[in-house]
Amino acid sequence: MALEDAKTQVDTAFTRDGFKGLAFENTFGGAMSFLRRTYTKDLTGVDIAVTGIPFDQAVTNRPGTRLGPRAIREASCLQSPDQAYGWDFDVMSEFAIADYGDMPFDYAHIDQFPAALEAHITGILDQGAACLTLGGDHYITFPILRAHVKKHGPLSLLQFDAHTDTWADDDITRVDHGTMFYKAVKEGLIDPARSVQVGIRTHNADTMGVNIIDAREVHETGPAAVVDKIKSILGDRKTYLTFDIDALDPAFAPGTGTPVWGGLTSAQASIILRDLAGISIVGGDVVEVSPPFDTTGATAIAGAHVAMEILNLWATTRRG
Repeated sequence: MALEDAKTQVDTAFTRDGFKGLAFENTFGGAMSFLRRTYTKDLTGVDIAVTGIPFDQAVTNRPGTRLGPRAIREASCLQSPDQAYGWDFDVMSEFAIADYGDMPFDYAHIDQFPAALEAHITGILDQGAACLTLGGDHYITFPILRAHVKKHGPLSLLQFDAHTDTWADDDITRVDHGTMFYKAVKEGLIDPARSVQVGIRTHNADTMGVNIIDAREVHETGPAAVVDKIKSILGDRKTYLTFDIDALDPAFAPGTGTPVWGGLTSAQASIILRDLAGISIVGGDVVEVSPPFDTTGATAIAGAHVAMEILNLWATTRRG
């Protein structure tokens, strides 16, 4: 396929035959899926499935992240129809990638949501596919981690964020986007000594032993040094990558629930993510995109690019 195919190619999210290959639809038209991937619930032959979790019950400030998956999908269709810049391979042609759609749930029964989400992700993993998740507020990573740990065992966590999200909370039934990694450490889902949080710039007296590369260190030492430090912490351990879009400074991602000044630039984030190639990513998510607070769409665009980088990172360890 080539760019001239846009004259005849449309709605490939439903009309594509198979799960591999680039798409050359007009960026402004057609059915929106993540990167124009095929929608399916049957993951036979699929390497990695993309799913949306339109949930924002747990936010402590501005709502709206339930609209994040839709906005990220739309923004992903603005990316170049060619392979991702900065990579020496085309993940969409080498790997079968499908859009699994959004998770259904009863918004009026929040108490049922954590178990429903864990079952949703488990259903994807049990079909033999890896999973990339579009959020949704950051609480969703907790049930997602539970599902991944059932398959892979305890994991390292690589978290890009303005907040540690390890504030103490021993009530396991509370649904809160600021305490889930405290619970993840307590449950043994992640190994704090081999986990790292990048971009932190809010105070927390007890960070549960997780390694921290705060925003100041990123700015002062630069992306290359940050990458080296992350790799030295993670080693070859299986790792789950979660990217809260508020890791970026509000100048680059204003549409989020809890923005904090002094954050990463989009350039720093892109360099760090690309240079982390080779770490053992088993799954990932991008969360906290709140479209109502960014009429420009820049935050969703950043989220879509982060999701694409996670796909490529996941692929590097499977290409050999």
